[in-house]
Formats: sequence, C-alpha cells, structure tokens
Amino acid sequence: MTKTIEDFSEILQREQPMAPLTWLRLGGPAQYLLTPRTEQELLDVVQTCRRQKLPIHILGAGSNLLVREEGVRGAVIRIMEPLLTGVEVQGNLVTAGGGTLLSHVITEAVRAGLGGMEHLVGIPGTIGGAVVGNSGGRTGDIGQLVNSVRVLTQDGNVAVRRGDELSFAYRRSSIQDLIVLSAVLELHKDDSEELTRRMRKNWILKRSTQPLADQSAGCIFRNPRGLSAGALIEQCGLKGMSVGKARISERHANFIVTEEGATSKDVEHLISRIQKSVAEKFAVELELEIRVW
Repeated sequence: MTKTIEDFSEILQREQPMAPLTWLRLGGPAQYLLTPRTEQELLDVVQTCRRQKLPIHILGAGSNLLVREEGVRGAVIRIMEPLLTGVEVQGNLVTAGGGTLLSHVITEAVRAGLGGMEHLVGIPGTIGGAVVGNSGGRTGDIGQLVNSVRVLTQDGNVAVRRGDELSFAYRRSSIQDLIVLSAVLELHKDDSEELTRRMRKNWILKRSTQPLADQSAGCIFRNPRGLSAGALIEQCGLKGMSVGKARISERHANFIVTEEGATSKDVEHLISRIQKSVAEKFAVELELEIRVW
C-alpha cells in the first residue's frame, strides 16, 4: 500500500512553531515537521513527499535560517541526532554524518591529531550545511578538505559525489542535492596539542570580533569579491541601527541580533535597509548568506 504523510504519525508534528528550532528564534509554523530516526525512514519520508508533491525543506541546526511569520508550507524534515550523526577517523580521512555539528567534527579531528579544520572553529551549523555552503574564514574553506560527499538526490536516490562532480567557490558549492548524508574530509597529520592551541587562539579571536553570545544567524551577507560586507555596512554608519527588536550588531556589522519580541519582518526590513544603503553609497549589491523560508 502506498504511504501518505499521515502514515508517519510517530515522527510527524503538524503546524509546529519553527522559532524554537532556529538560532534567530523567529518564524511561523511548519505545516508538517518530520524528524526521521533512521536513514531508511528519511528515504521513505522524502519519497512520500515527492509522490504527494509536497515541498520539502531540510532543517539542520537552524543557524543560517530566517523563517518568515507566515511559516513554511509543505514538509520540514529535521535532521537531528541520532540521524546522520557520528564521526569516524581512518588514517587521515574523517567521515562525518551530514547532521553532525561542525564543532564536533573539528574537536574529533584535533583529538586524532589531524590538521586542516582548526581554523573553522566558531562557525555554527552541521557538516552538511558547511559543505554545501562551503563555510570558511580568512585562512580557507571546508571545500579544500572535501574528498567525497554521499548525498540524497532531488529524486530520492543515494549517490556519491567526488572528483569532477564537486566544485567549490566562495560560500558556494556544486552540490544541488536534497541532503548531504555524509562527507569524507582529507586532513593531514599534526600534533594534537599544537592543533588545540591553534584552535583556542582562533576561537578567542572570533569571540572578540563577533557577537557569539547574542541571538544571531551568523553572517547575514556574503562578502562581495575583494571586499568585506561588514566593513561596507559600518562605513554606511549602520552599526547599532534597529528595526523593532532586531538590530545590527555593534560588534560586527554583518550580524543582525534579535531580542525578545523581535519578528522576522523586523529582520527583513533591516536587511533591505542595509542593501539599499550599501547600493547607494558603494554601488555594491549585497547577497544574502542566510536562507529565507
């Protein structure tokens, strides 16, 4: 018998508020929120949604996401422990489930005496999100480390992307698949204590320049080629500017922080005011780094 979305009652919640599931703590309800427990259940859910022509949205850690007040129509599939989590180390290769927090993968790599990831410390989200968005910083991006990626394609099949099928650019990758099931990272042998020291130094530097203690979604805009989005926003005199209970961080102008009572519309209004100001002053169109549902 062909399954419908209603057959997943054990893992299904209807009209579930999305705000508690995102770092900005904003947004309306998901029509259907599904939390698969196994990879097979995930495949079944995706195939059922495809048959019923339900839009699919994949939710990881919710760190780079703004959900609008109207909420999300269709199915939000939440990837959380124990699904797609776990880290395995073999030689200089680290295999991580797509739902594993990037911070956890970095810690495991450093513990195993493998270098290459320590500069990614402080970046929020999962390894799947990091690989798709090619997360990184001044000293390099995660794409440089990716050996292969196991994915669930848009039509619900499992495939492995490697070699020519993988390309990475600034905050972008060639991965257009529905979900990253796991990623294999190729690192290099290094001294664990030295890596820990570098990781701590990177963390202290990041904490001193970014509002990590505040409620935010990480960087709002991609840096335009050769420029800093934060610096452009600051030069427009926008640091600290508020709309409702959302404001541009005084610590780093490429962060929007929210307080109790903020709405998604507050954040969207701030985003459009920033884009307008930067376009008028510098003739630069700022592109969003966060996703908006």
